[in-house]
Amino acid sequence: MGYLIVFLGGGIGAALRHGMNLMVARALGTAFPYGTLLINISGSLVMGLAAAYFAFKGDASQHWRLFMTTGILGGYTTFSAFSLDAALLYERGEIGAAAVYVIASVAISIAGLFAGLAIVRSFA
Repeated sequence: MGYLIVFLGGGIGAALRHGMNLMVARALGTAFPYGTLLINISGSLVMGLAAAYFAFKGDASQHWRLFMTTGILGGYTTFSAFSLDAALLYERGEIGAAAVYVIASVAISIAGLFAGLAIVRSFA
């Protein structure tokens, strides 16, 4: 059942992301990735609100948590999960681990993208 809940939430989140990208592109243009920036910031803000609510209120079911966080927010932006993971490491006092996680996630992800581009270009 959890997979179905995440699947449905993910579809909603992905549709929201697409709509936000279109709206921001129309409003601000495409010369800078404003849409992605706004999506990452807003998704992280909502993840913080949800995580705090779930932690302090604690009355949300596991299915509701999955639908909101892994589903909708995961479909909207995985950056919100990245932000939560980094914040949790920091709040546990694992500042070095948080820094390594942030730097490695960004640097290795960008390197992975360039590696993928290079691999495909080598066949072109």
